[in-house]
Amino acid sequence: MLGYPDEGHAERLENAARLLDHVTGEPRRLLGETVVGLSIRSGMELAREYVDTFDLQKRSTMLLTYWTSGDTRNRGADMVEFAQAFRAAGVQVPKGEAPDHLPVVLEFAATVDPEVGRRLLAKYRVPIDVIARSLAEADSPYAPALAAVCATLPVLAPADDVVRLMRSGPPAETVGLQPFQLTVPPRRVQGGV
Repeated sequence: MLGYPDEGHAERLENAARLLDHVTGEPRRLLGETVVGLSIRSGMELAREYVDTFDLQKRSTMLLTYWTSGDTRNRGADMVEFAQAFRAAGVQVPKGEAPDHLPVVLEFAATVDPEVGRRLLAKYRVPIDVIARSLAEADSPYAPALAAVCATLPVLAPADDVVRLMRSGPPAETVGLQPFQLTVPPRRVQGGV
């Protein structure tokens, strides 16, 4: 439900609707709401909304390490954790996707290694909550799906952490951004600068 609405989207929604019989409680209701919300939109409308929501709005990016490392050099090391988890389970990160992309991590947890996948999701619970709140505030049809994910994860962090991250945003790079200062004076050329 959180993947880009390409030509296989309608079939994935039908499969999701059938699989709802295997889900119980609040997650079932929320996922059902997402199926209905996505089914009533045209493919073009849904594709535009998906890009506007997840690709053009940093507040709802599904790249989990963006929230913990921002666009800094530390992010690569954080992403390695996801890639190593995939390799240790005997699978490769899907081509064209980042290993920390939430739908990729959810699929990994559901179909490859539930224990390791759940550990990764729990570790990145605060960023997942930030995405869920951003989608809810935007009244996105994807909001119930994220709420369902949150309903299945243990509560590890106080709500204040989510609000703080929403307000402050991800970390910013600080290394190499200080003002340039010469330690040796430049050589002066005769008759000019």
